[in-house]
Amino acid sequence: MNDIKVIVFQLEKEEYAVSVQQVGSIERIQPITRVPQTETFVKGVINLRGVITPVIDIRLRFGLEEKEYTESSRIIIVHLDDMEVGLIVDSANDVIDIAKNAIEPAPEIIGTVDTDYIEGVAKVEDRLLILLNLQKVLTPEEINDLSTAEG
Repeated sequence: MNDIKVIVFQLEKEEYAVSVQQVGSIERIQPITRVPQTETFVKGVINLRGVITPVIDIRLRFGLEEKEYTESSRIIIVHLDDMEVGLIVDSANDVIDIAKNAIEPAPEIIGTVDTDYIEGVAKVEDRLLILLNLQKVLTPEEINDLSTAEG
């Protein structure tokens, strides 16, 4: 199989993609309980069907400015190692297949996003999708901080 299925989401004018295999669900914005002494990009936790799930604002993680949540804002629940984390995005657009041979290594600079977070870029018709490496977006230390913050 030479395609990977991804969920496409938007931040500012850029389109990003994460593998469907890492995504548990896509949720509307809901009340978030703030957790003290966490990084600024950590918005807090939500109770998702009885599971306390840490939520991060991916805009802040990437150094973009914070913006009000809208009707189209979503929380993408992703699986990282053995925990779930919610990523707040401007909108989650669609699910598409990307041919593996359409994915190129990340160029040195893509807008403002640190290339460490990027697995590659893919051209799909007239769109340029930035594929995220979720393992790098949240380091194991940060994930551990999030999981202890739940306690």
